[in-house]
Amino acid sequence: MLRREFLSVRNGLTADDVRTAADTLAVRALALPELAGARTVAAYVSVGTEPGTLPLLDALRGRGVRVLLPVLLPDNDLDWGVYAGEGSLARVQHGGRMALFEPAGERLGPGAVTAADAVLLPGLAVDTRGMRLGRGGGSYDRVLARLEEAGAHPALVVLLYDCEVVEHVPKEPHDRPVHAVVTPSGVRRFPGGARAARGM
Repeated sequence: MLRREFLSVRNGLTADDVRTAADTLAVRALALPELAGARTVAAYVSVGTEPGTLPLLDALRGRGVRVLLPVLLPDNDLDWGVYAGEGSLARVQHGGRMALFEPAGERLGPGAVTAADAVLLPGLAVDTRGMRLGRGGGSYDRVLARLEEAGAHPALVVLLYDCEVVEHVPKEPHDRPVHAVVTPSGVRRFPGGARAARGM
């Protein structure tokens, strides 16, 4: 129900709304200390009316950052490939779900994400504790579990619209808070997510 509500608001956005927000999100995200020093960033290609990521991906790549993008596997886990520009993306239809844009090149394996200095997570909302509401497929729950198992501690950042930072979202025992949320109006950090203070 909650997911449907957030998706309904997003579906009311125009292409201009999405494009303008994407440009602003890129500027704000690029100023984050967590991304300023990153050599490898795991990200994703936004689709539809999701907060846009392409301007940010291109800017990171322009800085010489190695950008990893996910490839959805049949069991909903994620493999990874390197972003080599918008022309390197393939539109892939996964069953009856929306088509995703995935890197067309070499597959690096699900464990490649553990090398990332920062991970940009998709989401529908984040609450005041830093808990993220995803789409419900569980792909990024597996990513976060893999990072934990590997002892990897990248900065976890979510890009959202302003109205998607809310008081409370449901929390499952396996959920982990993110370090920061970037919206068109600014950046919000969360307790327990002081990545920048630890020298990143």
